[in-house]
Amino acid sequence: MNIKNKIFLLFLLLIKLSGVSATTFYVAVNGSNSNNGSISQPFATIQRAQEAVKPGDTVYIRGGVYKMQEEQIARKERIWAFVNYLDKSGKEGAPIHYWAYPNEKPLFDFSGIKAEGLRITAFYVSGSWIHFKGLEVTGVQVTIKTHTQSECFENQGSNNIYEMLSMHDGMAIGFYLVKGSDNLVLNCDAYNNWDPVSENGKGGNTDGFGCHPSEGSKRNKFYGCRAWFNSDDGYDVISSHESVSFENCWAFYNGFGTDFKSLGDGNGFKGGGYGSRAANLIPDPVPRHTIQFCLAVRNKANGFYSNHHISGSNWFNNSAYKNGTNFNMLNRLKDNVTDVPGYGHVMQNNIGYKGRNELQNIDKAQSSLKNNSFDMEFNFSDNDFVTLDEALLKSPRKPDGSLPDIHFMKLKPGNKWASLGY
Repeated sequence: MNIKNKIFLLFLLLIKLSGVSATTFYVAVNGSNSNNGSISQPFATIQRAQEAVKPGDTVYIRGGVYKMQEEQIARKERIWAFVNYLDKSGKEGAPIHYWAYPNEKPLFDFSGIKAEGLRITAFYVSGSWIHFKGLEVTGVQVTIKTHTQSECFENQGSNNIYEMLSMHDGMAIGFYLVKGSDNLVLNCDAYNNWDPVSENGKGGNTDGFGCHPSEGSKRNKFYGCRAWFNSDDGYDVISSHESVSFENCWAFYNGFGTDFKSLGDGNGFKGGGYGSRAANLIPDPVPRHTIQFCLAVRNKANGFYSNHHISGSNWFNNSAYKNGTNFNMLNRLKDNVTDVPGYGHVMQNNIGYKGRNELQNIDKAQSSLKNNSFDMEFNFSDNDFVTLDEALLKSPRKPDGSLPDIHFMKLKPGNKWASLGY
């Protein structure tokens, strides 16, 4: 018996010993929603499984390709078509699990759902205390030709975990949050997403990860995620009313198609901003976002971008390589839409190399800059780094879902700047 199966059996044993009355259900490609959901009689859909679960239960999704059809749309409301509508919550200490069956890969293909005139959400999650793990989503469509967007996962609940999800080769945003607190997006990938249908066909709303929390939706975090070849931005927190944090996340090749054709904005990490909103529509206080230990490579516009934010954010231990501008700290004033050099930023231990511009739009007197390569005027060469091989960025994840150890942009041991902690 291999180690993964041993862990799986141990997990089931611990549930039994804990005294929690938990049930395990199964979903399979060859299942039926008239079945009882057991491993020998699995359900056909996650939506049917939700009808059966209660807090503490686990739904295992067996491997295979789930070809989603329009008759499976769970709910239509105003301008939206919610294919999976998950509004049942677990509770603290007893979350509901929707997990890939150990050693199997369930892939949900939404290319067959083209709900005319509606925004398509593959998984709409208004429930709380839910843990998703190991699901793959592809082919989510856009049908509206004016301003619009679709989403693979939309979060409206709290205390949810989105782990080891892969959202790719569709027209939709990978993960999208507008409401809910204490959600964790962990070790997820969003890539090759481009909307060629709406507006000018450049996919200007198709981000890898969008997080725009409403007032009171606090402590949302992204850790260990990757976003690449998304037609707009890798990560976007525009119009947020609460702070968002990103740690150990990568963004590369955003703003391009897979052929490097220019498409949408193309920022790796878009850290804030309120567009041209009037002062009375801007949150008070304005949230400070934290972006740390992150990597931005060859994004079309900026690697790390303040995006006309009001006041500053925290930028710690980030690495940027060959972006249009590696670090762009542009801010605006609150009382009008005048752009000004960034103020209130705290930037420490950031390193940039080979950007067309290394640092732009920063008011150093009104920000705190310490130990950054761009303000210490280091003269790097390729030979200073362990590797600059971009092909490594797409390396397979580790078995536990964490990012691969590739040492990209790490300074060689003994390098005269290595002691600074880059």
